[in-house]
Amino acid sequence: MNQADPLSIYDLKSYLFDLPPHLIAQFPTEPRDSARLLVMDRSRGRLEDRIFTDVINYFSPGDTLVINKTKVIPARLFAHKSTGAKIEILLLNKQGENWEALVKPARRMPKGSRVLFKDYPGVEIEVTAELEDGGRLLHFLNCPDEMAFLDKAGSMPLPPYISRRAEEKDKTTYQTVYAREEGSAAAPTAGLHFTERLLQDLRDKGVNVAQILLHVGLGTFRPVSCEDIRKHQMHYEYFQLDADTAELLNNTRRNGKNIVAVGTTVVRTLETVYNKYHGFCCQAGQTNKFIYPGYEYGAVDRMITNFHLPGSSLIMLVAAFAGLDFTLQAYHHAVAEEYRFFSYGDAMLII
Repeated sequence: MNQADPLSIYDLKSYLFDLPPHLIAQFPTEPRDSARLLVMDRSRGRLEDRIFTDVINYFSPGDTLVINKTKVIPARLFAHKSTGAKIEILLLNKQGENWEALVKPARRMPKGSRVLFKDYPGVEIEVTAELEDGGRLLHFLNCPDEMAFLDKAGSMPLPPYISRRAEEKDKTTYQTVYAREEGSAAAPTAGLHFTERLLQDLRDKGVNVAQILLHVGLGTFRPVSCEDIRKHQMHYEYFQLDADTAELLNNTRRNGKNIVAVGTTVVRTLETVYNKYHGFCCQAGQTNKFIYPGYEYGAVDRMITNFHLPGSSLIMLVAAFAGLDFTLQAYHHAVAEEYRFFSYGDAMLII
């Protein structure tokens, strides 16, 4: 489907589109599976407007749906210095005894700085290092159970295009129903549309539901700034794929059935571990895989994803799968039909 000029697929401007601000979803659809679904049929070059529950009609017995079991931590903290200056902290990932984090305003937080919490006397956070990209390494003091503290003091790290403070209910709605292992700074948002009932309906139809793990960092969502997208560098993120899941995926492929990835995090994990000679294998590690047009997919047959930011690595991943022209056609259709965009927005199924 991709008829674009061969060089234009590497031009950042090719991935920009006009998006009216009112189409950026500020709250989730309720119930989750009542969101809209745009189906992109690559073989026919056709778009279909559906509801997310209709996704089950595009599965056959023996297909495997792959989900990401990562769990978002309440990673945003509001603290203050002893001078009273307010500091905002966004924890990204744990590195040994420290956390990699973003802090605002960063200029007020050099190495050795500490912050306090009004409602939690005694607990402090100290800057142990300044990082090259402007981030910080932080260390908790007087806090024996950091996750318990975050559950009480932290708020969900809603992305900046959601122009409101996180609410208590976001701790549920900005989390997939199958989230199990804490470690993400952002939700794998395509999975937000699934309910327990819909997952069970898929199993009842004979669809396998497999789990991988990739802890989502903010680097995934940062816009690409290089005019030639091939120069963009992705941040590393931790992933796991266990032996049972690898065997299931290999069996799915041997049986001629579809592997359907829920979200770009699953796509990147599966494409990282897949080998065209040996298939899938048990693996854990760090991936910074950047997928853009010209990439040849090997692991994924279909994908479910949300509508992504203009100029982001995520829309490039979609364009590599569906073709740049067809992807832009789908996005323009979604804007015209007033689909809801980004994390709390509607979904796409690419078949």
